[in-house]
Amino acid sequence: MSRPKLTALACSLLLGTTLVATPSQAQQPQAQPQTAVALPDFTPIVQRNAPTVVHVEAKYEGKPRKSQALRNPHGESPDQDPMDDLFRRFFGMPMLPSPEARKQISLGSGFIISSDGYILTNNHVVEGADTISVRLQDRRTLTAKLVGADPAYDIALLKVNATGLPAASIGESRTLKPGQWVLAIGSPFGFDYTVTQGIVSAVGRNLGGGDQPYTSFIQTDVPINRGNSGGPLFDMQGRVVGVNSQIYSNTGGYLGVAFSIPIDVAMHAVEQIKAKGYVSRGQLGVMVGPVTDDVAKALKLSNASGAIVSDVSKGSGAEKAGIQPGDIIVSYNGQPIYDASDLPPLVGLTKPGTKVPVEILRDGKRMTLNVVVGEAPRDAKSSAASGKQEPAQAGSNALGVRVQALDSDTREQLGLKAGEGVLIADVTGPVAAMAGLQPGDVILRVNQRRIGSVADFESATRGLKPGDTVLLLVRRGDVTRFVTVTLPEQ
Repeated sequence: MSRPKLTALACSLLLGTTLVATPSQAQQPQAQPQTAVALPDFTPIVQRNAPTVVHVEAKYEGKPRKSQALRNPHGESPDQDPMDDLFRRFFGMPMLPSPEARKQISLGSGFIISSDGYILTNNHVVEGADTISVRLQDRRTLTAKLVGADPAYDIALLKVNATGLPAASIGESRTLKPGQWVLAIGSPFGFDYTVTQGIVSAVGRNLGGGDQPYTSFIQTDVPINRGNSGGPLFDMQGRVVGVNSQIYSNTGGYLGVAFSIPIDVAMHAVEQIKAKGYVSRGQLGVMVGPVTDDVAKALKLSNASGAIVSDVSKGSGAEKAGIQPGDIIVSYNGQPIYDASDLPPLVGLTKPGTKVPVEILRDGKRMTLNVVVGEAPRDAKSSAASGKQEPAQAGSNALGVRVQALDSDTREQLGLKAGEGVLIADVTGPVAAMAGLQPGDVILRVNQRRIGSVADFESATRGLKPGDTVLLLVRRGDVTRFVTVTLPEQ
């Protein structure tokens, strides 16, 4: 076997004790040694807070349940655990229960938030469990009762019959900044009280709607794996700033990116669960989509920022305040909205009945409307009018559609008023088809101009030139969204 080659720099460093400096080298000023920067010592934080962390075990007696002990926002983890293979090769037996047994058990972590026995964990760790138990650092195992849970925030509140328990100190996640040191304590792969550390990689990270559109996550490079779910994320003062919840992985194991629920959001849910048994969220009453580059080009905006309103619920606070389809929401209650995904978390945390200033951009002009926030349905996932993101589609165009007037029956079925929209009878151009337009779609607006007749449509599309981008507001069934179509260059 050939030896690895050393670079010239490496060789000189290795032989540095035998080299003799030349006179010219000796006369040169010597570089001052740099002061070493000490890495943080996490020992005091771990010693003080490890007793507040618990191992959570949920058992299922009925139909086998696929383990979700740590969720991947972009796909389920494989059933095969890489740790099983490791333990089979080195010890001749798996370290964890068999895959069949694991489907009946969900393992996770949690932490004590009050000395009288309240414990916080993830909803997906205990959801649907027949029995839940927690194991403390002193090896006591206690039966836990599920006080309440909220799937949208992925938070569950447990209660054990004990007093005088060590409780974690609760911090503030809103003050976190990228680059700050954080550490996690949990039970990855069943290894109790495992400590891992890293830094905050990003804050306010939205994972694209899905099951948790109301959560802006803390992203870290803290190594967490299955079994860490529900465990605490600590700052350097030993305060809990997040609840470890998800990883980004295509293998089921840690790949360098982890996500935690901000503790501010988690405790907001806990307070409501304690008070009334469920979590209520604010509802603005709009469907929004991203302001893409094509949308910005069509509206002649200086940048692609904000959330464009594609639909407004009838009778909602947004409708009463005057928000219209085509408006671009640029701030909510003083908080800037850079992307459509920024809006739902802010709306969700707003107490129903609160009057909130919403700044919009309409026809190039900024204005502020005061909206009385409503209450979202209890099943937040089914709410289409709570600030949910509906991605806009983009394409290119000829325009390549043939339209016809809407009959009264079709208008009634779609909930449209007289003088609203024209029906796409046929898609005649390839670019319109590429944009996703289909016969049966209803065009409500062209470049923010209301369309109520075939004449309106022809007038709005007359004079379009190659390279122009057209913004269409399209209704398909009960979903309204913006579609951009760009005329091909000649």
